[in-house]
Parts: sequence; C-alpha cells; structure tokens
Amino acid sequence: MPDSSTAPRALRLGVAGPVGTGKSSLIATVCRALATELRLGVITNDIYTDEDARFLRSAGVLDPERIRAVETGACPHTAIRDDITTNLLAAEDLERDFAPLDVVLIESGGDNLTATFSPALVDAQIFVLDVAGGGDVARKGGPGIARADLLVVNKTDLAPYVGVDVEQMVTDAEAAREGRAVLALSRHDAASVAALRAWVLTMLASHRGGTHIPQDPGPMAPHFHADEDHPDGGFVHSHEHGSSDATPVHDHSRTPAARG
Repeated sequence: MPDSSTAPRALRLGVAGPVGTGKSSLIATVCRALATELRLGVITNDIYTDEDARFLRSAGVLDPERIRAVETGACPHTAIRDDITTNLLAAEDLERDFAPLDVVLIESGGDNLTATFSPALVDAQIFVLDVAGGGDVARKGGPGIARADLLVVNKTDLAPYVGVDVEQMVTDAEAAREGRAVLALSRHDAASVAALRAWVLTMLASHRGGTHIPQDPGPMAPHFHADEDHPDGGFVHSHEHGSSDATPVHDHSRTPAARG
C-alpha cells in the first residue's frame, strides 16, 4: 500500500457530467481497479435520494460504510460549487472515520454540460460524457469538457448501436480541450480500465508530491431551471465568481426563461 505520510490529506477527486453518462459506474470501476492497493472512500450527491450511494454499496465495490450520500435538496451543482459546506464536512468525516484514506471520490448529481466543482472542494476533476449522448456533444464545449483534468468518453462499447464514431468523438474532444487528457472508456475493456487506473495513480502521486495545483475550470454558464410558479415556466440561473478562491457572487435573480 502506498505511503501517505507526505500527504496532508486524501486526494479528493470530483466526478461530474450529465445525467446517465455513467458517473457511478465509473466510480465503481475505479474502486474495483484500485481497492486492493489504495484506501478509498466515496461521496455521492443526489437532490432528494441516496440512490447512487445505494447502487455502489450493492455493487460491493467498497465497505458500505466508506460510501456516504449527500442529499443536496437543490440544483446539483450548488453543493459542489456554490455552497460546498455539506460535501466538505462529508469528506472530512469520511477521512476522520477511516484515516488514513488515499483517495476520496466525490460524485456530482447529474447536471448539464456546464457543471464544475469548486477547487476548494476537489483537487482534480473528471468530466464524463457517453457515446449514447451523441457523437457531437464533445465539440460543443463548456467548462467541464474543456478544462476538467480528465475528460472521459464513456460506454464506448455502445457506439455501434448508437451510430457514433468513437475515434472522431475523441478527436473532437481533444480539439476542444487543447491537448488536455481524454480517455475513451468501457468498463468491459481491460485496456481502457487500466488507463483510467494509471491516470488516478499518476494524479495521486502528483498530489502527494505537491506538484499538482487544483484548477478552477471556470464559472458555469447561465442555465435554465424549471419553476412551476414562474410565469415563464422557470428562470435563468447564473454563477459569477470574482476570484479563483471559489467565493461566489451568486445570482438567483429571476429572468425570462432561456432554453438556448
């Protein structure tokens, strides 16, 4: 087991992406690949349920007590970017209860393409897309796609069934990311799982060595929230950050719906 004596705390690794892209499955894959050599913990985020945590516990990838659920009660990105208190407390509690941990994986609730973690919460972020979402989605960009530490194009085994050219999707993703890491992944493909495992270990080594500096992928773009009480059916919600220390100027003003 790796020496963690030089690390002030575990590497906190955020996993974000739209609904259904396979974030929980990716975390399960990481746990299966590394649980015998690293001390892992997981925190999931859902609005009103602990469904993702229950999925991971039932999968038997870790001791169930090492998997904690946060019920955000609000739009999923709020608890990973704007008011991160609940997730920070969950991470600190998990690390205290199972000290020492090597890696804590924090899964965002399923959100849109603009969702990003605060660098005050996680040290590095993975953004997850899947081929079933369409081959063109990678080139549409957004802060998570463009600037997360790793972009995963997931469920590549489904590509023949949905008419997606994985190689082209990866090429588009690499262009959108200006050379940042992209990984085409299927949990059924041993080589891609090995590449994901190697990436996590490399990031952990950088964290322990003090060479990795958490980056802020940038503020989320204005986006629509449904609201039955609003005359336009909802409102546009924006997040503006005055600095990289993740202290937000949070605008919940209600403006006419813009679905873009």
